[in-house]
Amino acid sequence: MMNGRTSTEFSPGLVRQSLPRELLKRFPSRSVDKLLLFSALALGVFGVLMIFSATRADNPATYYLKRQLLFLIVGVVVMFLAASFDYRKMMPYSRIIYAISIGLLLVVMVTPARGGAHRWLPLPFFDPQPSEFAKIAVIIMLATFFADRHMEIGSNREFLQALGIAGIPMFLIFLEPDLGVTLSVFVILLGMLLIGGARLRQLAVLAAGTAVAVVAALGLHLLKSYQVTRLLVFINPDMDPLHAGYNLMQSKIAIGSGQLVGRGLFRGTQTNLKFIPAHHTDFIFSVVGEQLGFIGGTVLLALFALLLWRSFKIALTARDPFGTMLAVGILVMFLFQIVVNVGMTMGIMPVTGITLPFMSYGGSSLIVNFFCVGLLLNIGMRRFPQGT
Repeated sequence: MMNGRTSTEFSPGLVRQSLPRELLKRFPSRSVDKLLLFSALALGVFGVLMIFSATRADNPATYYLKRQLLFLIVGVVVMFLAASFDYRKMMPYSRIIYAISIGLLLVVMVTPARGGAHRWLPLPFFDPQPSEFAKIAVIIMLATFFADRHMEIGSNREFLQALGIAGIPMFLIFLEPDLGVTLSVFVILLGMLLIGGARLRQLAVLAAGTAVAVVAALGLHLLKSYQVTRLLVFINPDMDPLHAGYNLMQSKIAIGSGQLVGRGLFRGTQTNLKFIPAHHTDFIFSVVGEQLGFIGGTVLLALFALLLWRSFKIALTARDPFGTMLAVGILVMFLFQIVVNVGMTMGIMPVTGITLPFMSYGGSSLIVNFFCVGLLLNIGMRRFPQGT
């Protein structure tokens, strides 16, 4: 007994248990999704480790390590900044964000080509990739569009407007060319249309139009020769094992050789001898499979599953249509990239140049991924009706 009160009344545990919901509303940071935060940070650190393991045989050995560490630090700062303001304040600026992303996609088309593609803006310390930023710009713009209509696309005109929002950046990204990001934006559009109130008849028309567009692209030779070859190799992996199918063959060898526990960190022969092209970018999962085996791959997929589960939970509990659609767009983007990238390293998806979120080397991708997690944390923290 202390001053007429029992000692149990001062227990921190009891205070936390009895913390009123009104206090959570007033201080939304107290309700941060710790599992989502953990999964994102763990994936970021995991990615840095595997990139170093994949590139330590290069000269200098720490070049990619230092740069990815810097990108990780910037990404984490961006994540907390994205979580610190009320996400609803982005709605009035969604058109400006979208217009800036379109402008950057136009600027990148006149920059010097690298490997036959116009994808990067050459800056002194960092070459950003506008197509990565365009993905989140499209999500923000579409989320505003659907929220303004209360997630009900009543007319065909509104449906066509939604297609136009995603179609313009898709066309510009396709011209770079970057088929992987083009497909990502299309799948983001499709997922947001499904949740945003589009009618089945409208979606059926979109599906038919997509099929016609694919046939026309193949018939008019709009796809680059290497893009067509990648699709053919997916259908027939043994078509050209020493050239077009080389990446896929080496990736499958690396993953298979890892078996249960892997060859050991820094000990992958396929990786160290550079048999796997793009092993620190598109094929980073092959490095995980070879060096850490089935167990390491399972741990990585479990972290991704945790990330997706928490993203889905936030989409379900968002307090308003704008938050719901933001979370849906981000969830669809993450899910598509994870499935396609992991699948292509094992030969069950075509090679399209899609990066693995948080794992593949690259500043633009990593920073955008952490920005998206920041928005998810933001939506989750402000899920209460009176939150600020």
